[in-house]
Amino acid sequence: MSIIDELKWRGAVNQQTNEEGLGKLVNEKAVGLYAGIDPTGDSMHIGHLIPFMILKRFQLAGHKPVIVIGGATGSIGDPSGKKAERVLQSMDQVRHNQDCLTAQMENLFGQDGSFRIVNNYDWLSKLSLLDFLRDYGKLFNINNMLNKEVVASRLEVGISFTEFTYQILQSIDFLHLYKAEDVQLQIGGADQWGNITAGIDLIHKQEGADARAYGLTIPLLLKADGTKFGKSEGGNIWLDPEKTSPYEFYQFWINTDDRDVVKFLKYFTFLSQDEIQKLADAVAAHPEKREAQTRLAEEVTEFVHGHEAVVEAQHITKALFSGDVAELTASEIEQGFKKMPAVTVSAAKKNIVEWLVDDTKIESSRRQAREDLTNGAIRVNGEKVTDTDAEIDPASAFEGKFVIIRRGKKRYFLARVEG
Repeated sequence: MSIIDELKWRGAVNQQTNEEGLGKLVNEKAVGLYAGIDPTGDSMHIGHLIPFMILKRFQLAGHKPVIVIGGATGSIGDPSGKKAERVLQSMDQVRHNQDCLTAQMENLFGQDGSFRIVNNYDWLSKLSLLDFLRDYGKLFNINNMLNKEVVASRLEVGISFTEFTYQILQSIDFLHLYKAEDVQLQIGGADQWGNITAGIDLIHKQEGADARAYGLTIPLLLKADGTKFGKSEGGNIWLDPEKTSPYEFYQFWINTDDRDVVKFLKYFTFLSQDEIQKLADAVAAHPEKREAQTRLAEEVTEFVHGHEAVVEAQHITKALFSGDVAELTASEIEQGFKKMPAVTVSAAKKNIVEWLVDDTKIESSRRQAREDLTNGAIRVNGEKVTDTDAEIDPASAFEGKFVIIRRGKKRYFLARVEG
């Protein structure tokens, strides 16, 4: 099966500029291809990951991916997907974001020399205004540019000349990579079709109509409920572990809807067709076991964060489900309780009833606290406490940083110990 056929099976092909030509090319040789990302933030989220999963598949199939960090294009703003002008970032912020994205790409693609990371600032910044207008602007027809969906969708509210020229700059990127890096294929989301075809047109005008340059776009990934993939109720799911902990990342995939899990296995894992079919059968036969979701979470978390992160996420999940939180480390508590109710308490020892009411506000009154304790509804650091005269020592566990309280079967609270 060719790489293109595999992508089709995975549902990852939206449009191709020349299906027959690209099919022949990938069967003839190791193809240079690229996808780009503008440094508008200091981390990718999982929505950004989609085209780079395609690039990774090409890499594993022996092709030669190039990743373009848009230091130049990111400084002016891509109009794609936006209803209004982007707020321009300082160049210091752009450079910081470049460094962060580069580190993430090296983590995903390795550092064995089988791929390259380049920055379009290196060539676009050398263009003078006159060179830009004479050498490139003359080759772009305004009527054609206005008809591109990314521009046409903005005409009613308005688009600046700066963002209007974005497709020219991206076209220059493709031409530069075609000449300097032997790149013949550009990969992008469905919203990049107009920019990709503009780049191919530029290559044909500069290098000749028989120049072998191709484009492939990926469908917009929607969940079964019709919403756009990539966000949870709490916002973006980031690749940066400081923004989205590996445990939260793992939980996002574990909670995948049964209707979406096979689709996501095709998109986001490197499992074979046979392996995915077995998981699809398991979903149909025993959805309550959530075997496919577990495998999905394991595969994607390991790809992004490594094997140790998977083990840690599973350990946290098991401890929270069973109530055996005493087994957790302070680092694991930071991850597992990041979005749970939290209070700050002093390290001073105190009667458990007073502490539950006065210090943590977990209990509304001393009467309620005594009742819950007597009934066995309160656990502190995984241990059931029933003695209303017991003393709590906040600094006695988890490196003296945390106290974990569970009220009832599932309701957890985190107390952060000061000092």
